[in-house]
Amino acid sequence: MIYRFLSTVAALGLTAGTAAADYSLTILHTNDFHARFEPISKYDSGCGAEDNAEGKCFGGSARLMTAIEDARARSGNSLLVDGGDQFQGTLFYTYYKGKLAAEMMNKMGYDAMTVGNHEFDDGPEVLRGFMDAVDFPVLMSNADVSGEKLLSDALMKSTVIEKNGEKIGLIGLTPQDTDELASPGPNIIFTDPVDAVQGEVDKLTAEGVNKIIVLSHSGYKVDQRVAENTTGVDVIVGGHTNTFLSNTSDKAEGPYPTMVGSTAIVSAYAYGKFLGELNVTFDDDGNVTKAEGEPIIMDAAVSEDEAVKARIAEAAKPLEEIRNKVVAESAEAIDGDKNACRTGECAMGNLVADAMLDRVKDQGVTIAIANGGGLRASIDAGEVTMGEVLTVLPFQNTLSTFETPGSTIVEALENGVSQLEDTAGRFAQVAGLKYTFDGAAEPGKRVSDVMVMEGDSWVPIDPAKTYLVVTNNYVRTGGDGYKMFSGAEKAYDFGPDLADVTAEYLAANAPYKPYTDGRITKK
Repeated sequence: MIYRFLSTVAALGLTAGTAAADYSLTILHTNDFHARFEPISKYDSGCGAEDNAEGKCFGGSARLMTAIEDARARSGNSLLVDGGDQFQGTLFYTYYKGKLAAEMMNKMGYDAMTVGNHEFDDGPEVLRGFMDAVDFPVLMSNADVSGEKLLSDALMKSTVIEKNGEKIGLIGLTPQDTDELASPGPNIIFTDPVDAVQGEVDKLTAEGVNKIIVLSHSGYKVDQRVAENTTGVDVIVGGHTNTFLSNTSDKAEGPYPTMVGSTAIVSAYAYGKFLGELNVTFDDDGNVTKAEGEPIIMDAAVSEDEAVKARIAEAAKPLEEIRNKVVAESAEAIDGDKNACRTGECAMGNLVADAMLDRVKDQGVTIAIANGGGLRASIDAGEVTMGEVLTVLPFQNTLSTFETPGSTIVEALENGVSQLEDTAGRFAQVAGLKYTFDGAAEPGKRVSDVMVMEGDSWVPIDPAKTYLVVTNNYVRTGGDGYKMFSGAEKAYDFGPDLADVTAEYLAANAPYKPYTDGRITKK
């Protein structure tokens, strides 16, 4: 696979010259927005009005609107597209489903988007309602939807739009395993992305379209595979893996754009924290002669559009009803005290870890790990409201599943007890796992007697064996020192919201009886 950096593709422009026939287009793009209509913190979670006023917040629809308008004014010829997963992630989606996303995307003037796997979280019906509400095409090429009557007459594989007198071909992609990640129903057959894209490219080319952009909710690696194994694709706007590409940040996973042959791949992280801005020049034959740009961070330097800010504030009012909704009952108070949950086994840690494991055990997952710092409160005995659950779990974290060897799990547990003296949030609450630790021992040598449940028996963990694990997306991607998980195999970080999972588990086990059972012991 060949990757060319920005300087290489820019150099193409030197040989091509700047003939009058050249065509310039600015591609503005977002991906994996996940209903973050309000500003977010640096941790991608909610950010209050006071912090926002102090300039500590990022993103939000009001900032995004301003940035889009400013970018359009700079360009004069632009396209605004989305790489999928507008749905799911906050109470806005829980309450409005796709309606608020459709309203905001129409207001911002999107030209097209692809279907993300989370667009299927509530089945084809909610997706169809969203599609009927938006003023732009929603695309998905790598699926046969002919058997799904709700989508068969509306969901296109590709489309052609005109910008400044030129035809632009747009193709959509969604994860091939969407049937395992979401709820598309039994009537949709997902197919290989390479074959699907090439088929649409050939069709568009036959119609005389020579500028082709793929909107791909398939992940950075799949985007590279598609670019390498197809012909005729000029730009791929990515999504799904929340990939941050940049030429200036040391946190980037690759350059912006990442060049594979003559195809430019871009992605702008997630949650509306960035607006991608790629400036592309095509020659008269539709070949890319120049591709350059950089994601724009939506920080306090970007002013909030007042009309959009007011609309989001209005839309947030009914969410108070959700926060007050009684979701379960607890027979006793559930202890989530900071000092308890960051230094040993606690009842709230058991609840959350048990809930996580219960949600994904049918996938073969046997171990759950929750960081104690993610548990922010206790819950009183009696009725449990959604607001109480959200107070315990306020970070809008999602369930993450992955494979890792036993040796890495032990390393993770050592990380969890490495800063006991500081009552650090990395302490590991667990399910499907038992361990002992000695806080007086040297960090890195504190954990012993790690046991895993196999069948109905506890057995010593096997360092060489691969285990399926669930945690939250913050921990899985290296938060709280869990860097050993950041390169894990078969990682999927975009499961359901942890607060929703916990609330549903409480409801299913009401009246819930909090407990500790010795799964974590101190020497």
